[in-house]
Amino acid sequence: MREVYILQHSYDIENFEEIKIIGIYSTLLKAEETINRYKDKKRFIDYPIDCFSIDKYKLDADNWTEGFVNWEEANEEV
Repeated sequence: MREVYILQHSYDIENFEEIKIIGIYSTLLKAEETINRYKDKKRFIDYPIDCFSIDKYKLDADNWTEGFVNWEEANEEV
């Protein structure tokens, strides 16, 4: 089964999570190379490298089979 790698950059600002999808890549290496290109660019350089994340997803597959929680439910679990 074919997989893709989604590269995101996220951080918390004033109790809000800011998330940017940088791109979707065919290999992990391409996503990692993109981090290396972006980490020193304007604004990205102001945040730690661990604000970048790469998630692997299978194509043509259900990726949210367990469902999800809304903000109210998430706050109850804390």
